[in-house]
Amino acid sequence: MARSAASRINRALGIALVAILILAIGLYGPATLVGPLPRTEAVVDDASDIVPTRGAPTVSQNGASAIATADGAVLASGGDTAPVPLGGVTKVITALVVLDAKPIEAGKPGPSIVVTAEDYAGYVTYISEAARSISLIAGETWTEQQYLQAMLLGSSNTHADALARWAFGSVDDYVVAANAWLAANGYPGTTVVDATGLAEGSEGTASELAALASRAFGDPVIADIMSHDSVVVAGNRPVDNVAAYRADDGITGLSRSFTDAAGLCFLFRLTVGTGDDAVPLYGAFLREPDYETLDGDLTTLVSSAAETLTETVLVAEGDELVTYTTPWGDVAHGVAVTTRSELIWLTSPITKTITVEPVTTAAKGTRVGQVTFHTPTGDVSVLLELDRRIADPGPVWRMTHPAPVIDAFIRSRTDSE
Repeated sequence: MARSAASRINRALGIALVAILILAIGLYGPATLVGPLPRTEAVVDDASDIVPTRGAPTVSQNGASAIATADGAVLASGGDTAPVPLGGVTKVITALVVLDAKPIEAGKPGPSIVVTAEDYAGYVTYISEAARSISLIAGETWTEQQYLQAMLLGSSNTHADALARWAFGSVDDYVVAANAWLAANGYPGTTVVDATGLAEGSEGTASELAALASRAFGDPVIADIMSHDSVVVAGNRPVDNVAAYRADDGITGLSRSFTDAAGLCFLFRLTVGTGDDAVPLYGAFLREPDYETLDGDLTTLVSSAAETLTETVLVAEGDELVTYTTPWGDVAHGVAVTTRSELIWLTSPITKTITVEPVTTAAKGTRVGQVTFHTPTGDVSVLLELDRRIADPGPVWRMTHPAPVIDAFIRSRTDSE
């Protein structure tokens, strides 16, 4: 009887063990053979910066000077770094502030403006002082575009004041608005006390004025106006572009003026190269003592800009930037899908940011992320793809590596919840 009881106990234990084994196999098999695989994280192969091989173009050390790229980033500066008198350069600020308040489309006339008696009185005063002015008559009708043409192309002081009064009610109210605009748009070292630059107190740094030149040429209305050698405005009056200077050297003038306080001041765009390889620079040469000095400084800038402009290869097609090594031994790389290079003046290292996705299995050519280069002219992004297939390791590896497979299974269940 005792043997019979022991036999029954042993039989029950055996059945229980077999049942546990069957259950274990029932769970383990699906979890390993058809369950999710552990993810493979990418390891960045090359996070190094691109180091400059050449310097910046050479700028004037006379007065105050600076050059900037299309996004307003200053490449180089020279001479006085403190705010200096602006002279006629102030009219560029007037144009930007008025267009911000009273925008028009490039090449379009915009709203009509009736010349006031105060506008005409200002004209008489400026003429008596031998200050630049385009004639107008009280009661005439001009357009906003024509006022801007007279002010920018002809450097008309009369029209600078008239625009300020029309847009803001008075020159004093314009000055308040202009200084608020300068502070809000990232030019804290530049202030104005008038719309023309003739009064003492309108000052700015060369670096900020170079950035302002970039901004002005980026405005379609101003760029369109400055592209003309001459125009005809109200009353059939011709207006010549007095800012134009050394166009054969690729220079497009924005403002060229002289006052006793400010000296010779020149805002401009320099285009280096031609066609698809043309790259612009924006310059502010302030307080130049005379034209002989300005010409020498511009010649140096033009030649050095061409010499230092560099075709910089950011990444070549097929370059390996990240590596995927799977737990089962497969290796694949995230490679650049195309070659990208930039014609730039490189004065500081170009950094890059690599963003990638984790991978389990994937076909060759699968997009896995991108690399972004932070260049002086803006961010440049290139996609990354796998250079070879990452395949399923198969049932043998799955069955013989329970820990990572079961962990992946548990993670997938947790993530789904």
